[in-house]
Amino acid sequence: MDQKRLDLQALLESLVGPSGKVYFQPPESMQMQYPCIVYQRYNALSEFADGLPYIHNKRYQVTVIDSDPDSPIPDKIATLPMCTYNRFFVVTNLNHDVFNLYY
Repeated sequence: MDQKRLDLQALLESLVGPSGKVYFQPPESMQMQYPCIVYQRYNALSEFADGLPYIHNKRYQVTVIDSDPDSPIPDKIATLPMCTYNRFFVVTNLNHDVFNLYY
């Protein structure tokens, strides 16, 4: 297993708090508990010098799902380095805040 991804898992768990869950690429059949954070690998960013990569960061799509439209969790995610807000949407009365996070 990738240690950096496990570190990200632990970081997200600390932000969601004891009442929430964090899921990495959950199957569609999984019953999730809310509030939660769902994240998945999305892309990567590489920087080059002399034709060789010297920086390579994986990009994750991080989604906070909560029934509370004023949840404090998205604000915590937004303060992470290399994190940008992507969009917001509501599905079946659950609020989804989506972020792009390089980690």
